Amino acid sequence: MVEVPRRRFEELVGDALDTVPDGLARYIDNVVVVVEDDSGDPDLLGHYEGVPLTERENYGGMVMPDRIVIFRNPICAMCDSEDEVVEEVLVTVVHELAHHFGIDDDTLDDLGWS
Repeated sequence: MVEVPRRRFEELVGDALDTVPDGLARYIDNVVVVVEDDSGDPDLLGHYEGVPLTERENYGGMVMPDRIVIFRNPICAMCDSEDEVVEEVLVTVVHELAHHFGIDDDTLDDLGWS
């Protein structure tokens, strides 16, 4: 396990978001990304709550933003160095953003993002 302070971890999440290509990032719509320390499930690294873009038929108006949560402690617990945390944060952010785009876990596994 490696200890990464919350502020640094939030920077890593921001850095991971910055890697999203502009052509794809422009389609991210009404999403907030937050860091929480724990999920209640030590195996859960991230979570997407919302309506995927592929299912937004009557979406609009005053709709609360979708929410992506990245869980700091479970990620830090599985890593032995900050470099590993950086990689796992990137994988987790990509995984949760994929859900925003309507990509399910099976497809992510097939693409090597499990």
